Amino acid sequence: MSSWSPEVDEVLEASGWTPGRKVDTARWRSMFEGVGLAMHDAAEAFLQEFGGLAVNVSGPGISCARTPFELDPELGWGEDDRFTEWGDAIGHHLYPIGELDHGRFFLVIDEVGVIYLVENWVASFGPMPHAMESLVLGVAPRRIDEG
Repeated sequence: MSSWSPEVDEVLEASGWTPGRKVDTARWRSMFEGVGLAMHDAAEAFLQEFGGLAVNVSGPGISCARTPFELDPELGWGEDDRFTEWGDAIGHHLYPIGELDHGRFFLVIDEVGVIYLVENWVASFGPMPHAMESLVLGVAPRRIDEG
């Protein structure tokens, strides 16, 4: 999947990522299915490769500060209503993949592999692998207005 810059590779590898990494997603799947949030294929593929990573970036970025993020769906536990409501609002099935800026924002992925930031508003980092590049290098997500 790696089609990002060498710098992004370096940052991800320093966080424990390796090409071909495969994490068991069963725990997250059953946890969220219990509250009616089904894991779609894009979430499964993303979490198999990146689930459990904490990416410690900081400093100036391209269009916003580089902000640490953690890729663990459990960090979105209890927020399933928020993900469902925002998903309905933008017409996509959102699945939690972690958080940005130590819990200030949630990260979710839709069924086609687009990564979003969710707070009391939603913004898109675009599709993978471009989204990972944006997260690591500090590219501000594009805010989505309802309707």
